[in-house]
Amino acid sequence: QVQLVESGGGSVQAGGSLRLSCAASGRTFSDYIMGWFRQAPRKEREFVAAISRSGGTTLYADSVKGRFTISRDNAKITVYLQMNSLEPEDTAVYYCAAANRPLYYTLRSAEYDYNYWGQGTQVTVSS
Repeated sequence: QVQLVESGGGSVQAGGSLRLSCAASGRTFSDYIMGWFRQAPRKEREFVAAISRSGGTTLYADSVKGRFTISRDNAKITVYLQMNSLEPEDTAVYYCAAANRPLYYTLRSAEYDYNYWGQGTQVTVSS
């Protein structure tokens, strides 16, 4: 089992920045690929970004590419999502996710690829 706890959400004006953190516990963090997803009101949950076990490979949704950066610190057992140039369309609950995968696993954007989820943190961007 892996427990995930997100933090760092809040309210910001358009053009601003936030950094989300996801602290993990329970298993060897470096055995897990990590991802961020989000769910806006009245919409389905969607992929945002993912990072490989080593941190050397990342994957982004087109809507956030160039604005968001996912990173991880295996020593601190934490994954981050730096969000810059925020837009009102980024308003959502952001979820951290994890999955135990082989070292050279190809990252994908599918929810079913992940089997551990955090409770989510709210991000609100006003215009």
